[in-house]
Amino acid sequence: MIPDRPVIPFIEGDGIGKEITPYVQQIINAAVEKAYGKSRRMEWREVLAGEKAFNTVGSWLPEETMEAFRTYRIGIKGPLTTPIGEGIRSLNVALRQELDLYVCLRPVRWFKGVATPLLHPEKVHVTIFRENTEDIYAGIEWAAGTPELKKVLKFLQEEMGVARIRFPETTSIGVKPVSLEGTERLVRAAIEYALEKGLPSVTLVHKGNIMKFTEGGFKKWGYAVAEREFPDRTFTEHTFRQIEVERGLEKAVEEFNLAVSTGKVFIKDVIADAFLQNTLLKPEEYSVVATLNLNGDYISDQLAAMVGGIGIAPGANINYDTGHAIFEATHGTAPDIVGKGLANPCSMLLSGVMMLEYMGWQEAGMLITTALEKLFAEGYATSDLSRFMENGKQLTTGEFSQKVTETL
Repeated sequence: MIPDRPVIPFIEGDGIGKEITPYVQQIINAAVEKAYGKSRRMEWREVLAGEKAFNTVGSWLPEETMEAFRTYRIGIKGPLTTPIGEGIRSLNVALRQELDLYVCLRPVRWFKGVATPLLHPEKVHVTIFRENTEDIYAGIEWAAGTPELKKVLKFLQEEMGVARIRFPETTSIGVKPVSLEGTERLVRAAIEYALEKGLPSVTLVHKGNIMKFTEGGFKKWGYAVAEREFPDRTFTEHTFRQIEVERGLEKAVEEFNLAVSTGKVFIKDVIADAFLQNTLLKPEEYSVVATLNLNGDYISDQLAAMVGGIGIAPGANINYDTGHAIFEATHGTAPDIVGKGLANPCSMLLSGVMMLEYMGWQEAGMLITTALEKLFAEGYATSDLSRFMENGKQLTTGEFSQKVTETL
């Protein structure tokens, strides 16, 4: 149950974070007031991470910050610098791992007026469920030439009989954990999302043709959870193939058409490289995607580029079991444009819309989305977008944010 005045921990962020975050908060505050009057409002509470935290308290990710997110459950953050030569590989990954935010949720859509490399960007309307805690992002690896690496090599070669490491003396090694439980909870969340939103399909994207037991396991376990937990609400490609083998293609097509006509979600899979091609050739065939961590990183950025760039790509990191969620700008800190009024607040702002929707405050979120649709259609945008628009009208970060507030 979300209170009428929830405490929202926020991380301002590094680089352009300090420019976009105050504007995003102002727009969200205005939308909440417009939608609900004085009955609801955000109670923003700043917590520290990144360079600001290191310079202030000597820690890149203070325990007080983690405790705030644990306590208040829902928060938002600007872009963070990844420390060079420090113990934390990535602050974003550390936040996801510590709070077990196992879904990286990335909805991708096109806004009319935004220039893109596609002839028909309106066909792109995909929501990505990227597994957030496993795969190579678990950070289990050893550098070439180290004593630890030599131990790993010795074990692999002498105990496991591994003979296909071509240059063992100069090889670094990483481990890619992919679990049954991690797969099931991600795919389950993707299916429940598709059912809730009335979307036609969930696609399991993987490289199981090469990585048989990790990404191949992801595919196998994904189908299994659909067939076991949602037998009356889904129809799987796996089932389609079984019917085809046992009763023929015509019967399989008949069963598929019946399932689709009764509103069942079609669960299918595709190899990752084929998926990247297909999204360019026939993006309309995909609505919800469930995939592993590294695949999801690539896929999210490609799809964002297809609709105009990462500057309008929102994201969230969610644990649907505990309710914890951190919404975030998906771009970097952009140190080259800091202080120039060029920063685009839309990635963080649209992540704020996702936060409002997650809280059940859809009315406020819709006000922001509608305002952006209107402004983009009229050519108003920051320079990263306006310079490519047919009738682009370039605004500074502050001018654009003010325009959004006025348009609510």
